[in-house]
Amino acid sequence: MPIPLFNSIASWLLKKRYHQIELFLKYPQEVQQEVLEQLLEFADETVLGQKYGFEDITSYETFASRVPLVTYEEFEPLIERSRKGEQNLFWPTEIRWFAKSSGTTNAKSKFIPVSSEALEDCHYKSGKDLLCLYLNNNPDSQLFKGKSLRLGGSKELYEDNGTFFGDLSAILIDNMPFWAELSSTPSNRVSLMSEWEEKMEAIIEESIRENVTSLAGVPSWMLVLMNGVLEKTGKEHLLEVWQHLEVYFHGGVNFNPYREQYNHLLPGGTFKYYEIYNASEGFFAIQDQNNSQDLLLMLDYGIFYEFIPMDSYGTPAQKVLPLW
Repeated sequence: MPIPLFNSIASWLLKKRYHQIELFLKYPQEVQQEVLEQLLEFADETVLGQKYGFEDITSYETFASRVPLVTYEEFEPLIERSRKGEQNLFWPTEIRWFAKSSGTTNAKSKFIPVSSEALEDCHYKSGKDLLCLYLNNNPDSQLFKGKSLRLGGSKELYEDNGTFFGDLSAILIDNMPFWAELSSTPSNRVSLMSEWEEKMEAIIEESIRENVTSLAGVPSWMLVLMNGVLEKTGKEHLLEVWQHLEVYFHGGVNFNPYREQYNHLLPGGTFKYYEIYNASEGFFAIQDQNNSQDLLLMLDYGIFYEFIPMDSYGTPAQKVLPLW
């Protein structure tokens, strides 16, 4: 498919999605209740679903009283069984991927199950929604006339007991749909390199030849790459390398400590920054307006949200509240 035609079709499809986003902005409780019903129905014949009787849960109140709040450590034995190849434990479709994450309370790595539904209906859907929101706010954008420079983690996928585990970004790149790969740089081969220094050099070599219109990645890692590009090209700032660069999609860490350095590398005041909130567990929120520090919680990604007020967290009076 010619690139201009692909870009036009992609822009049209992404803008259509905005109407659905407006619906969950208007009816958040109804959308979240529907998500809960769908999850319970889909998983009612799993080991977990039969244990808690998902089949006859018809209200949030019943769900909250029947399904206990648990920590990752309490759930870990079920995950370990799944990692060894056992299926239908907590999700009815095959689980083959596990996103390796760190930072649990016991300082051990944790392995987050990633289903094909999680990839399609959460992580990849969020990528399309990010573009949808950006295009809605910037109708004159030339984003699709170039490519997105993505910078993911530097880990390989390792096979273990018939299942795979690795950095979430590696899992996403390895399963990436064709439309995303067509509009991205570097190639999947380079993106999945495990040796960091070699990988950075390869990304620079590939990307400086492309018409890069957007950046995507963690600010600390991206800053290293940006400085490497300037060192390689001898340019003063990045807009001399990529004249049509217009936005940086960032997440993972607080951006404020990096803002001044980015403004120096991307001068002019018209460059845009869009923040996202994603994790191995799922993709949660997207900045939905230009020049905003607020993020929109995405309510139709197959995630049912509950919250614990911090003034009761970890106490005997701990409360769990639904979104509404």
